[in-house]
Amino acid sequence: MRRADTSATGTAEPARDSAGGSARDPEPGPETGAAGTPENAPAPDNTPETTAETAAPPPASTHRLARPVVLVGLMGSGKTSVGRVLAERLGVAFRDSDSEIEAAAARSVAEIFEQYGEPEFRDLERRVIARLMGEAPHVLATGGGAFMNDETRALILARGVAVWLRADLDVLVSRTAGRTHRPLLNRGNPREVLDGLMRQRYPVYAEAQVAVDSLMVQTHADMAARIEAALADSGLGVFEDS
Repeated sequence: MRRADTSATGTAEPARDSAGGSARDPEPGPETGAAGTPENAPAPDNTPETTAETAAPPPASTHRLARPVVLVGLMGSGKTSVGRVLAERLGVAFRDSDSEIEAAAARSVAEIFEQYGEPEFRDLERRVIARLMGEAPHVLATGGGAFMNDETRALILARGVAVWLRADLDVLVSRTAGRTHRPLLNRGNPREVLDGLMRQRYPVYAEAQVAVDSLMVQTHADMAARIEAALADSGLGVFEDS
């Protein structure tokens, strides 16, 4: 299979999830701190992860999605903010794995980690993503650690198309600066933490079938258009007309 790659120039029991299992799945290890603290705390983040977007909606795509598109990458790469615009552009639903996990468990990601530990979170995460991969084609934003789990990664690659939003260190540092809802970055120098995560995770993220560079200056619509173009050129049959 050909991999598309764009250049930088362009103690209550957990609630039952919908699959019938207990809710026990947070994001893979790399997204957590040494004590199993989730990278993303439940505090809402209303700041876009890419350059401010204009009010105009993205143009409608002529492509019809045939498989789920799964966005992977580190915090600050734009998975959620760009994912929403990409889904709107393609005329499909947008899903966020952390939000789906919280709905299944009736608890926040942070609470799941605190009450049941990371292994339980990972198991729930895997099962929730498996359920989502069986739904109609959509755009799914995953937590930064999800793709690091062998079973979850294999599931995504088999049933969907993984798109790595690849960002350099300066981009990630700029986009996550001052965001206190990310406990992992509060444990030390954010630049050093992000650099360590890049060294650990980027070789695994590189297994994604498609990679698109997340640039310092870009609109959400521009990034979504570049992702769509990379998918169309991938030769993976992502669209029904390709």
